[in-house]
Amino acid sequence: MGQKVLVIGSGAREHAIAHTLLKGDSVEEVTVAPGNPGMEADGIRVVQINPSNQAAMIDFAQANDIDWVFVGPEVPLIEGIVDMFADAGIPAFGPSKAAAQIEGSKDFAKKLMDRHGIPTAKYATFAELEPAAEYVREHGAPIVVKADGLAAGKGVTVAMDVETALAALDDIFVDHRFGNAGAKVVIEDYLEGQEFSLMSFVNGTDFWPMPISQDHKRAYDNDEGPNTGGMGAYSPVPQIADETVAEAIGTIVRPTVEAMAAEGAPFTGILYAGLIATADGPKVIEFNARFGDPETEVVLPRLKSDLGAAIWTILQSGDGVAAPQSADDIVQTGSFPKVGAEPVFAWDTDGATIGVVLASDGYPGDVVKGAPVPDFGDLDDETHVYYAGVGLAPDERTASDDSRAASAGNGVAASGGEEAAPKLVANSGRVLLVETSAPTIAEAQRKIYDILDAVDTPGLFYRHDIAAKALR
Repeated sequence: MGQKVLVIGSGAREHAIAHTLLKGDSVEEVTVAPGNPGMEADGIRVVQINPSNQAAMIDFAQANDIDWVFVGPEVPLIEGIVDMFADAGIPAFGPSKAAAQIEGSKDFAKKLMDRHGIPTAKYATFAELEPAAEYVREHGAPIVVKADGLAAGKGVTVAMDVETALAALDDIFVDHRFGNAGAKVVIEDYLEGQEFSLMSFVNGTDFWPMPISQDHKRAYDNDEGPNTGGMGAYSPVPQIADETVAEAIGTIVRPTVEAMAAEGAPFTGILYAGLIATADGPKVIEFNARFGDPETEVVLPRLKSDLGAAIWTILQSGDGVAAPQSADDIVQTGSFPKVGAEPVFAWDTDGATIGVVLASDGYPGDVVKGAPVPDFGDLDDETHVYYAGVGLAPDERTASDDSRAASAGNGVAASGGEEAAPKLVANSGRVLLVETSAPTIAEAQRKIYDILDAVDTPGLFYRHDIAAKALR
C-alpha cells in the first residue's frame, strides 16, 4: 500500500502538489487541509482545519494514520508548525520556525546575505517613517520599498519616482496597511534585468534545483497595475542562459543553505530564490521558504519521477544524501543541472509549460466575490485546472453538506466518485490557474489562450501576455 500524506494549504499551489503526489506510485491518498471544493474532482480529500491550528492538524494526522506532511503556505511555516509535528513524531517536509525566517523577515534575509557575501541589492532597514523618507529623498528613484514581514506578495513597491516611494512608506507606517508585517521596511536599490525563479528541494546543505520559471507579478498586461501574488508563469525561461542558472546555484543557492546550517538553522524543504539576471550576474530579490505560487503549477508538471518517493527519501535520509555538483560541473555538462544521486528528480527538458491565473474583478484590491467559475469541459492530458479561491455555489451548499456528513465519518470531505462536479463560485482574489504543456513555449501559449478565450468569464479577469517575454 502507498502512503497517506497530509498537505497543508488551500490554493492552486497545494492542488498542484497534491495532484503530483497522487500521480506517483508511492502515495495512495492525499488529504488537503483546509483545501477547497475544486480539488475533489482529482480524487483529493479535503478537511476543514485552519492551517494555523497546529493542535488540530496534529490530532488529525495521528487519528488518520498520516505518514508524512507537506506544508504549503508560508504562514504556518513561520508559526512553527514543522517544529510541532517533529515534537509529535510526525515527519513534515518544510523548514523549522527558525529557518523559515529567511522569508518571514526581509531584514533577516538581507543581513544573512551580507554576512555571507551572497549577491543582492544594496539596502537599508528602517523602523520609523521620517528616516526612511529621508533616505528615499537622498537616494532618489527608481528605488524599491518592501514591508519587512509577510504581505501575501503585495508588500513590495517598485517606485519609479520619489513620490511613489514616499506614498508606499505612508501606506506602511501611517496607514498600517500590512499590520505587524510593516513594523520595519527594507529599502533597496533598483536592479535591472530579467527576473526568474529558482526553486530547490533542500536537506541541510544538500539541494536539488528544479527547472527555472518566470512569474508575472503585475495585475495587468504589459506589466502594468499593482503587484499581486502572481498572475501566471511559464517554464523554461529561454532568455536566461544555462550559465546564469549555474552561476546562481553556485553563488546563491549553495552559500545560502550552507549559511543557514552554519548559523544553527539548517533548512529542509523548498527554498525559493527570486532572482534577477543583472549585467553583474544573478542577484537575489527575495527568498521564500516554500514553493512559489504560481511557479509550482508550471514546474511540477515537468517532473517525470515520483515526487512522494523523493520527499520521503529526504525525510528519512538525515544528512546522508549525496553532495551537489559544483557550478563548474553543471556548466560543463551543457544541460540543466541534475544535482545529487538520491533522491531521484527526473525532469522533462524538452517541452514547455505555461499557467494563467483567473482572478476576481478588483484583485488585488477590493475583490468582488461570487463570480461563477467557468466549466472548461474535457481537457487533454497535458492540461489541468488548479483551483484556489473557490467555494460552492449557494444552491450546492446544503446538499453537499448533507452528503458529506453522511459519507465522511472521520470528518474528511468525500471526494471523487461518480457524482457530478459541483458548481463553484469565486470567493477570493486568485480563483484558479489553467496550466498546459506543449513542445514549445509558443505552442503552449497559443493553446492556453485558445482554452481561456473559449469560455465566458464574467466577474473574472486574466492577463493575455503570459510568456510574451520568452517570445520576443
